[in-house]
Amino acid sequence: MTIRLLLADDQAMVRQGFGALLDAQADMAVVGEAVNGEDAVRICREVRPDVVLVDVRMPVMDGLEATRQLMNPHGGVGHRPRVLMLTTFDLDDYVYESLRAGASGFLLKDATAGDLVVAVRIIAAGEALLAPTVTRRLIEEFARQPRRDRPVPTSSSASPRARSRS
Repeated sequence: MTIRLLLADDQAMVRQGFGALLDAQADMAVVGEAVNGEDAVRICREVRPDVVLVDVRMPVMDGLEATRQLMNPHGGVGHRPRVLMLTTFDLDDYVYESLRAGASGFLLKDATAGDLVVAVRIIAAGEALLAPTVTRRLIEEFARQPRRDRPVPTSSSASPRARSRS
């Protein structure tokens, strides 16, 4: 199966570079390019890609709002592609907002070409992916959060099946 891709980035050289790299993969085809989020949403309706690579910061409509619209079941896009958010800005707020908007992945533009290809395949397969530095910070932030009032399961409070083995 060929993974159909839409590239949304306001920098032509970035779109062309990503496009050349991804189109060269036997299992990928770039079916559209957008220069801003508004174009990405419109083109997505037309070409129905499997994965949309979206830059966070673009003119007219940024990648975060474009992702919200792409993921909105009532947004009129007609289908919900997977979104891989790309940025040069390693900011936690972008990560959190990307995930809240419905992105399946978050990758920094300083990733290797191989990392980008693997990320697209992971996202297309329905999985999620975060840049390693982002994953580390997210885990650290999660660990700092106060525990909720739910008890941690123990062997005695586990399912009946698990208790029968003890």
